Amino acid sequence: MRNIGIPVLCAGAVFLAACAQDPEAEVERTLQGMNVIDESNLNQLMLTSADPAEAVNYFRQASTDQPERVDLKRGLAASLVRAKRSVEAVGVWSDVVESGEATNDDRVNYADALIRAGDWEKADATLDAIPPTHETYERYRLEAMVADSNKEWVKADSFYETALGLTTQPAGVMNNWGYSKLSRGDFPEAERLFTEAIKFDPNLFTAKNNLVLARGAQRDYQLPVFPMSQVERAQLLHTLALSAVKQGDVAIGKGLLREAIETHPQHFEAAAVSLEALEANVLN
Repeated sequence: MRNIGIPVLCAGAVFLAACAQDPEAEVERTLQGMNVIDESNLNQLMLTSADPAEAVNYFRQASTDQPERVDLKRGLAASLVRAKRSVEAVGVWSDVVESGEATNDDRVNYADALIRAGDWEKADATLDAIPPTHETYERYRLEAMVADSNKEWVKADSFYETALGLTTQPAGVMNNWGYSKLSRGDFPEAERLFTEAIKFDPNLFTAKNNLVLARGAQRDYQLPVFPMSQVERAQLLHTLALSAVKQGDVAIGKGLLREAIETHPQHFEAAAVSLEALEANVLN
């Protein structure tokens, strides 16, 4: 019995040892899972909240340490775009697209970087290569911009309209569409679109400035009624003044420049220089 009991006891000891190791293995697996979650959260934080330059440094180092990770390259490319380093972003997005793991969203982001870098022709080709079944707001927003650059107005209007139907935050695309109309000389329609954009986003100063340009092009030199700070009011008066001068209404332009200077809570250098140049030209 002793000879039989010893192996049994040993087997039991082995079993107990194995049981003792299982919790450690489970803890290790749990910690690894937590590390993945923590890294995912950190990556997302760097993409959305971190300083763009810090995000670039973070993802560049991470990509160097783990060059096989396409998700880190995506983070680097997106961070470079946020940092307004579009030419560098094009190179990284190109690597992502050619990696064999690219998605259609990656190709759209690549086209976006190409547009920012001024390579409209390649952006157009990149968008054309994306299947038409990939219907996203970002894709159609870019399609509209490319059509604008090619002066394909019917296509541009169609793409802008489609993009509007795919977003709950239409202010940006309305502003872009309005600017398209402005560049075509359709000032009333441009004014309407800018006004709509401001209704959706009262803080979108670009749309406010564009609206003033559209009104100025129609020789309407009254500021529209919408929420604006004192600084914004001064800047918009300056824009309206330059528009008046461009239309040949120099006296009105000078008056608007004086009003802009008086409105601004600080010294308004740009308006002061414009007024000085106008008055010097009149004296000459």
